Amino acid sequence: MTPTDGNPRLVHTPEDFDNSYDGTPPWDIGEPQPVFVALAKAGHLRGRVLDAGCGTGEHAIMAAKLGHDTTGVDISPKAIRIAERKASEHATAVRFQVGSALRLGELGGSFDTVLDSGLFHCFDDRDRAAYVESLKTVTAPGSRCFLACFSDRQPGVWGPRRVSQAEIHQSFADGWHVDSIEPAQFQILRNPQVAEAKLLIPATFGGAGHL
Repeated sequence: MTPTDGNPRLVHTPEDFDNSYDGTPPWDIGEPQPVFVALAKAGHLRGRVLDAGCGTGEHAIMAAKLGHDTTGVDISPKAIRIAERKASEHATAVRFQVGSALRLGELGGSFDTVLDSGLFHCFDDRDRAAYVESLKTVTAPGSRCFLACFSDRQPGVWGPRRVSQAEIHQSFADGWHVDSIEPAQFQILRNPQVAEAKLLIPATFGGAGHL
């Protein structure tokens, strides 16, 4: 998710995100978001898994524990160090790498499942388009992306930008098939302890998908 200081702003530098981890950012709840746990329990994680914008690694570690070859990438070196420590504590093998979600091709290889918990809404319009193009560099026909982002149903002005269903459809219009976009919630470390979200389930690259 996006560093929060009470204003809806977009940030992109490693330093901005690193500063968020000087304490515990509101999105770092110490466990995977329930909406992604539900997807995992339903068997929707397949093959090689990429956690894009992995933060401190909770979703990547969850996928690895289920037996998936898993990579987590984040622009924040501090978040990656924390993620590596967590993986070691869980005795779980995960590849964590500092890198930009706008240049995922630098990771090499292809992934069958991409998880995005609170990354998509960090981007402005230009970078959002670049991010979706970046996803294409690490996916193949049939690869699937599960994405949760702040919803335009969320009241107030704190936190990241709100995203409409139309914006998600527009972003994934070229080369992807969107099965559905459902209402969801993020668990957060502030009052109230939930924020309204949208869950894309899933966008399948290169053709029609099915659950």
